Parts: sequence; C-alpha cells; structure tokens
Amino acid sequence: MMRTHYCGSLNESHIGQQVTLCGWVHRRRDHSHVVFFDVRDRDGLLQVIIERADTPELFDAAGKMRNEYVLQITGKVRAREEHLINPDIASGKIEVLADKIEILNSSETPPFPLNDDFANVGEEIRLKYRFLDMRRPEMLQRMRFRSQVTSKIRNYLDRHGFLDVETPVLTRATPEGARDYLVPSRTQQGSFFALPQSPQLFKQLLMVSGFDRYYQIAKCFRDEDLRADRQPEFTQIDIETSFMSDEEIMGIAEGMAVELFDELLGIKFDKFPRMTYAEAMRRFASDKPDLRVPLELVDVKDLMQEVEFKVFAGPAKDPKGRIAAIRVPQAADKLTRGQIDEYTKFVGIYGAKGLAYIKVNDLSQGVAGLQSPIVKFIEPIVLELLKRVGAENGDIVFFGADKAKVVNDAMGALRVKIGHDLNMLTCEWAPLWVVDFPMFEEVGEGQWTSVHHPFTMPHGTVEDLKNNPAEATSVAYDMVLNGTEIGGGSLRIYNPDMQKAVFEALGIGEEEAQEKFSFLLDALKFGAPPHGGLAFGLDRLVMLMTGATSIRDVIAFPKTKTAECLMTQAPAPVEGKQLRELGIRLREKVGE
Repeated sequence: MMRTHYCGSLNESHIGQQVTLCGWVHRRRDHSHVVFFDVRDRDGLLQVIIERADTPELFDAAGKMRNEYVLQITGKVRAREEHLINPDIASGKIEVLADKIEILNSSETPPFPLNDDFANVGEEIRLKYRFLDMRRPEMLQRMRFRSQVTSKIRNYLDRHGFLDVETPVLTRATPEGARDYLVPSRTQQGSFFALPQSPQLFKQLLMVSGFDRYYQIAKCFRDEDLRADRQPEFTQIDIETSFMSDEEIMGIAEGMAVELFDELLGIKFDKFPRMTYAEAMRRFASDKPDLRVPLELVDVKDLMQEVEFKVFAGPAKDPKGRIAAIRVPQAADKLTRGQIDEYTKFVGIYGAKGLAYIKVNDLSQGVAGLQSPIVKFIEPIVLELLKRVGAENGDIVFFGADKAKVVNDAMGALRVKIGHDLNMLTCEWAPLWVVDFPMFEEVGEGQWTSVHHPFTMPHGTVEDLKNNPAEATSVAYDMVLNGTEIGGGSLRIYNPDMQKAVFEALGIGEEEAQEKFSFLLDALKFGAPPHGGLAFGLDRLVMLMTGATSIRDVIAFPKTKTAECLMTQAPAPVEGKQLRELGIRLREKVGE
C-alpha cells in the first residue's frame, strides 16, 4: 500500500501515530524556518509541516514542490497549537510533521487555481479541463454526495423487493417528446438504432414478463434544446411496478425521497401534499409550483367582460384567453418604476406584450387612492377587482392578459421571481405531488399530442375518452420540489382496447401503431398485468440537494449548452472509411 490513511480521515485519535499519505499540493506557505503544505486527496485536506531544524534536506527539497505536485508523505501526527486550529476542515485540530516526502509526479501550472481563489473562472475553461476542475474540494464533495445518493437509492429499492434490470441502449425510436440520437447500423445499412429517451417500453415489457418490481439507474438521451437543468445525456432512477395503485406507487417514491433527505441532509419531511394539475395552474400558473413563494394568481377574466380597454377586452372574450392578477403585499413602496420596467421586460421573454399594475395607496379614497396608468380604463370595475384579489393599502397588484399559455408562462415565472427578489420564501423545502394531468394538449384544431406519453392510463372508460378527449385526465403524477420537477410517472395502459383508443385520439392509425409499437401491442394481448411507475431525474435531484445552480455541476463530464464536450472535442468528424462501412455519404457544405 502506498498510503496508510486518507488525508480527510485523520483526526485527534491518530495523534502520535506514524502515517503515510498520498495526494496533491493544494496550497503551499513558505516561512523562514518552516514550510506548510495543505495536501488534498479525495477525502479532504490535511496540513503537513516541514521544519528546517528537524529535516534540513527535506526543507531544501520542499522549495521544488508546487501546487498540484503529487506527493507521498510519511510523518507523525501531532496536535495543532490551539490558536492554529482550523474548524472548517475535518482534520483541523491536527497536522503531520513530515520526515520523508517523495515527489511522485510534477505538474505544470494549472490553467485556473484549484484552491479558494476560484471565483472568476469561466465555465468553458472549467469544462475543457474538467479532470482538474473535479479536483476542487467543492466538486469532489458533490460527486461523493451523488455516489451516496445512488447507493442509498439502490439499498432502499432492494429492501422493497425491486430487481435491478438493464435494458438496451441500442433500440428503436419511441415517442418521448424530444429528438432521438440515431446510431447507424453497419450490418443493416440504411437503418438506424435510436438511443433511448427513457426505458419506457422495456420496463412495461418487464411487467408483462412478470418481474413485478423493476428499477434501473439508467442513462437516457434526448437531442433537445439545453438549459441549466437539461443535458443531452442524463440519468434516470427508473421504477416500474405491477398490481399497485397510483397512491401506492407514490407512497414508495415518497418514502425514498423522505429517507434520502433525512439520512443525507438531516431534513425531515411530513407527508407530501397532493394538488391537481388544474388547481396548480389556477393558483400558481405552473404544473411545478414553488410553494415556498406565498404569492398566488387570482382569475379576474369575468370582471373584464364589459371593459373596452383592448389589453383586457380581447382576452376577456377569447375562450382560450386568461386574465390573472398577482397581489404582492406591502410592496408598493419597495418596487420602483425602474424595477417594474425590469419585470415588464422579464415577462416579455415568455411572450407577454406588457405588464399592467396598480399601486394601492389608500383604498378609503376610492379610485383617487390608486396609482396606475390603467385605472382610467377600468374605473367602473377597479374597486371590485381589488376586492377580488384581497388588496390592502400598500400592496401592488400585477395583471397578465393574453392567451392562457402566455399568461401562465409569464405570470407563473413572475410570481417566483418577485418572491425571490423580495425574500418572501416561507420555508427552505416545499415538496408536493401534482396529479391528474390532462391526457392531451391541443397542437392544432382538433389535433392532440400526449402530455406525458401515449401509454399513460386515462381516468374513465374507453367511451369517455372517445367522447371527450379534450377533458380527459390521466392517472399521472409528478413529484415537485422547490419549483423543480424531480420525478414523474403514471399508471400505464394494459388493455389493448384502451391503447387503441388513445392512439386514435392522437391520430396514430393501426398501420403506424403496428409499425412503431407492434412488440408492445403484442405483449398487451398476452395477459399484461395492471402496472405503473415513475422516473426520477437523478441529476436534478442531486443538484437541489447540494445547492448547485446547474446539473452540469453534479455530472462528472457534462456537455455544454450546445451539446459539446470541450474536453474530448466531441462530437467530431469521422474518417471516410468509417462512413463508407456504414453506407453514409455526407452532404457537401455550401461553398465547398
């Protein structure tokens, strides 16, 4: 063994012991008669001392040792003097007096500091040198935490009778809502595999196979536009069960989340509240509401029916329109006109054409006590409007009026932004289940697409679905935490007639269904059990638990926002020979 201990594992119990350590020089401080090294390994930091009086040759050799040199150190553990104790690290009460140091490898000067002087390093340089970035204690801790999460998840699911089964990575395209990553076949030229967007169909087939309870920590691939909580390849905690109700499935998933937060963060959750999709959209304009923010939306469309002001008149008479208000208590004096203008720009990102507001100075004065450019246009109903939203003196009320989707996107985001800007959060963690999602959403006149996927079980009968697809709701459920969806799933269709009805509603004919899903449809004919499940986004979950701002900070080797790996320079061109073997000819670029 090249070492007896890890740096971060040493403490007062080891005082007086001779130890051997291996690690990197984190920081070096050279005094006239003593050299201090902070040595770093996977477990943490440790202070190492070389004293000129005890080891003059070693002291002289220490002049060659720089940051990120790899060292093997032998020495004796001793207690630090009381005024030199460092409470910020586990080994802060002890140090090692070195009597032998071997330089195992040198290092060039890193492109960015790996100690505390890190603040201004851009993400691109971090990702290009990711193998260095992950040496930083913060990154090491996050990846260590991620490993603990996956370990506890496996243990929990194992205890509850789930079998870990791997499903194919080379498969065929399935409808999951994003573009597929395609892999050309050499043996079947002109045909392509697809990388799985999720193991959805395979885990259903495992239920038909009688596996009863399945899980997998699975890699998934989606070629979609990226943001802070998306990556082209990501990891799901994939779960499927047979003969369980939606409440029972949610209970298992909730128990897992409760145990994770309790054991890893010391946070104890009560039972997660349930909220229907319809209620979430009505009150919070989001299907993943952040319940830490106490602000809510109030519908005022009915009060605007006779208003001639076109900003409100159009949406008021539009069956697909929405007019909603957000009352911000005691914020009239806190928000300047400049801040309101910034909020107006903010909602514009989501398609809103503007942001109406009313400052409530003194309700006892009636209309005269209100400050707003829109009051004169809605004077007949403005006091009733303010009564509807519960406005009081000192409040400010914002209004959104447009197509329902625009209002929901803009006002839902504004609600959260104001809540954070004004420090209105009522708690640190706010979990909930959002249930009873719509089965379909309209993509054209009389054309539908699945809100989740085409294999989701609807409430009601086949006839209910055929007669009124617009009002159909699904037995689907999303786990939401602090405004982020961390998991979701549903009961699945296991009856061929219901599956056929859903395909018909989606405009998928019998021939297309057979072509794309024949293996699943065949399986449903042979005694498919009632089944359902869900999947957690492991990356999002760890991001929230560690306080990271992006899932890129909890993935070892992530891609950029343009789906590139700056470290390996992937994706990259391939040689013509490989393309010929695959029967692929690239289109010449314009201008060549």
